[in-house]
Amino acid sequence: METRVALIGIIVEEPSSVAPLNALLHEYSTYVIGRMGIPYKPRNISVISVTLDAPQDVISSLSGKLGMLPGVTAKALMTKVRD
Repeated sequence: METRVALIGIIVEEPSSVAPLNALLHEYSTYVIGRMGIPYKPRNISVISVTLDAPQDVISSLSGKLGMLPGVTAKALMTKVRD
């Protein structure tokens, strides 16, 4: 199985989406290398970065599902080199 290292950048503007967001990240936890979250209180948002080592379709699927949550924006960057 070919995998890529990827970074998904997530901005959360709707606090009620945090629980489903965490549930999705747990569902994909076998691919997660690490995660960092930063609350930015002056704007009432949270900025989260998630690093993955996963097949391209898994990365795209997770990013898409995250981006469909209300008040959540997610974008993925992937390495060009495959395993």
